[in-house]
Amino acid sequence: MTPPTHSNADQSLPGTIAEQIKQLIYAGEFRAGDRLNEAALALRMGTSRGPIREAIRILAGTGLVVAVVNRGVFVRQVSIPEMLEIYDLRALVFGFAAERAADHVTDADRRKFEALLDGMDRACQAGDHGLYYELNLQFHALVLALAHSRRAQRQYDDYVKELHLFRRQNFSKPGNMRTSNLEHRRIYEAISKGTKAKAKAQAESHIQAGRQRLLAMLGDATS
Repeated sequence: MTPPTHSNADQSLPGTIAEQIKQLIYAGEFRAGDRLNEAALALRMGTSRGPIREAIRILAGTGLVVAVVNRGVFVRQVSIPEMLEIYDLRALVFGFAAERAADHVTDADRRKFEALLDGMDRACQAGDHGLYYELNLQFHALVLALAHSRRAQRQYDDYVKELHLFRRQNFSKPGNMRTSNLEHRRIYEAISKGTKAKAKAQAESHIQAGRQRLLAMLGDATS
């Protein structure tokens, strides 16, 4: 009997399932602190538990879920005080990165920035906050890459992983995406012109403004 071959579709199944679970989390079907049940997910997705297990590993790598020894895997949960502290620390690292990026930006990088900014503008017009969030992550990642600092990159990535659920919901409120992208353009302009102090200030201001928008939205939700 000829052994079965694995198609590209088979190889990408865990990635596809990871994306589906991620969207369920973003949609609020699985909330912060909820446990992910492998057997229930396998039944829901119509697959065995193996691809589910691999998908959960992918999500754990992004920080969206966390494994707790002898208890299982849970959607990451961060308290409001922790969230505020992480935002403050993230502002410092992002400001540092933007300042250094102003020394290293090239014309090719400028084209990447402009494409991302244009893409986020289109996402604003379409009201697509899911797409906006993904492009927003790429914009921030480009700034961090141009800092040429592995330590800053690791630290920033850790903060991003802890804040995914908070940050993503921040763009669901009308007007927040457009305001955020105006701030992105100010950061880009400062980096592009090589004005280091301004790049740092604009980057820090952007993170703190996002923090305030999120606080306002959380306040609206509880009032």
